Amino acid sequence: MQTIESLRRKIRSTQDLLSVVKTMKALAAVSIRQYQRAVESLVDYSDTVERGLQVVLQAQEEIQVPARPVPITRVGAIVFGSDQGLCGQFNAQVVSHAQDELDALGAAAENRYVLTVGERSKDYMERFDMEIYENLSTPSSTAGITPMVQEIVMILEEWHFVLHIQHIFLFYNHYLSGASFKPHTLRLLPVDRAWLDGLKARKWESKSLPLFTMEWDALFASLIREYLFVSIYRAFTESLASENASRLAAMQNAEKNIQDHLEEIFADYHRQRQMTITEELLDIVSGYEAMKGDTRLDKITPADPTT
Repeated sequence: MQTIESLRRKIRSTQDLLSVVKTMKALAAVSIRQYQRAVESLVDYSDTVERGLQVVLQAQEEIQVPARPVPITRVGAIVFGSDQGLCGQFNAQVVSHAQDELDALGAAAENRYVLTVGERSKDYMERFDMEIYENLSTPSSTAGITPMVQEIVMILEEWHFVLHIQHIFLFYNHYLSGASFKPHTLRLLPVDRAWLDGLKARKWESKSLPLFTMEWDALFASLIREYLFVSIYRAFTESLASENASRLAAMQNAEKNIQDHLEEIFADYHRQRQMTITEELLDIVSGYEAMKGDTRLDKITPADPTT
């Protein structure tokens, strides 16, 4: 049976753990909102890029993008996970989703080039015997996303122009609301021809169409590069928001479990304390009764043996 002092130590350590969990829960909630704002800020930027593509496409009779799907021989995959744990099934879900999607594409294992973001996603991918081309760390805030996106864009250029990888996909968890998210796939390259046709057919809002002086090929390539930047940036922010949503859910469950455990410890502590008090009272009563009995014996006069 545990002593009162050991129960007191357990209560203090459990309360300290509960305080840490509450702090992590608050930080996760704040981080979700931070990355939500980052996603919202992309709306205007993405709209500007689409408008630029619309102008460029309407100035060209033929779109320089194949209408038919290019056969998949080599595929590049970017899997967004986390560096830190305590986020439930966040990494397991996105990696399992990426594995299923890559298998469905039909590319041989030796022709799959995987870039992971986060040590945890890398560990999960290696469990599927997937060779990792490169692993990048996850940014700790929105300020660190842009340099990471620029680095990934450079890697994509190497994949496309040096390794001749025509198909590149993003796999990340798409944030929904609260503490919920779901795995999502985005085909980054080749650019969706139907999407470009839709932009070209879209009616311009004003009467005059903007003009441009750059060479068409250079401007189109620049706008596609911006499209890639926006898509990867959105994947980063969605993944980071989902990571914190998963951590928030995990911390909520942990908080409930710790509180339940704390109630049990308090119940044991009060029970043990009551037993100790009861034992001490019984000792006092027993001692009092013993002393009272000794006093009575002292008052009894011994009988005279001669009488």
